[in-house]
Amino acid sequence: MSKRVITINRMFGSNGRVIGKALAEELGINFYDKELIEMASKERQVPFDVFAKVDEKKASQWRYTVDHEIQIDPELHFIPMNDVLYDTQRKLIVDLAASEDCVIVGRCANHILLDKTLSIFIYAPFDYRVATVIERTGREEKSARKLVKKMDKERRAYYEYFTDSKWTDLNQYNLCIDSSRFTNEQIVTMIKSCL
Repeated sequence: MSKRVITINRMFGSNGRVIGKALAEELGINFYDKELIEMASKERQVPFDVFAKVDEKKASQWRYTVDHEIQIDPELHFIPMNDVLYDTQRKLIVDLAASEDCVIVGRCANHILLDKTLSIFIYAPFDYRVATVIERTGREEKSARKLVKKMDKERRAYYEYFTDSKWTDLNQYNLCIDSSRFTNEQIVTMIKSCL
């Protein structure tokens, strides 16, 4: 690695974003998560809200037309906005990793950059993540449980669709951390020592 690039995949509610941001601040380097949506929006001249709706989500299979002679012309098929965003973010991630030290959260960055990054996976038990979401958002427990399941399902589908790899296959990460067992500060220290 010529640049210090850390990619973080995370289960929803495991504090992956919080840890990534703290790590970037500690190292004095740039942090990219939702910032990548804004950058893609400017590059493709697509409204931020349009990209934000499809960020880290696989396109619905029901939106594709069926390949059959009575269907509309192939020229009229559209490219899902999910694919447009992924392709744009992929290019941005490659360019960022080549030009600067940074922390990149999500968006298949570990797979895009392969061996050019310190790849981290942050996870935690389901109940811990639900409690984190309740604390962060003030939701009722039933709503928080539903949200954690939904977000994990979306992230898994997105990752596996674009990478053909299992999201939770720990063999593809350099370091896997259960965030329920350590403080955020301890996790930042661990990642720094690995870097």
